[in-house]
Amino acid sequence: MTADRIEVVDGDITQQTVEAIVNAANNSLLGGGGVDGAIHRAAGPELLEECRTLNGCATGEAKITRGYRLHASWVIHTVGPVWHGGNQSEPELLASCYRNSLELAAENNIASIAFPSISTGVYGYPIELASEIAMSETKRFLDRNTSLKKVVFVCFGNRDYQCYLNTIPKIFG
Repeated sequence: MTADRIEVVDGDITQQTVEAIVNAANNSLLGGGGVDGAIHRAAGPELLEECRTLNGCATGEAKITRGYRLHASWVIHTVGPVWHGGNQSEPELLASCYRNSLELAAENNIASIAFPSISTGVYGYPIELASEIAMSETKRFLDRNTSLKKVVFVCFGNRDYQCYLNTIPKIFG
């Protein structure tokens, strides 16, 4: 069952014991604040060196690197949209972040992946809307793909954690 492969935790994405973690990156892929900065610090300078070879990443797209000093073997970098009220393709771009990250995981035979709440920090995407997009795209993917055995949504703080927990029954029934 699809919902059995979903987990929501309140914690630090850099400490997750999964094969890949997703980085909510900026377009340069060269590090930044929030989740992006934490992942770069935990992975070590080799991650930045590899990211320099990728020539950035467009919003909604995803690219993969090794995990270096992280527990995870891989980092999938995706660039979420900045929230401008929802009328500048933000929902489609955010959905694309999740879809492309999941596809990249499948292409690389990754069986477990952890996502942060993409775009809900400094990019300002409302958590309630973002969690529904994250879960909907994940459900769509898991319903047709059995390669991923576990998808973890790692929330930063109790408010986001509760929001994601409340979204599960809306999406998974």
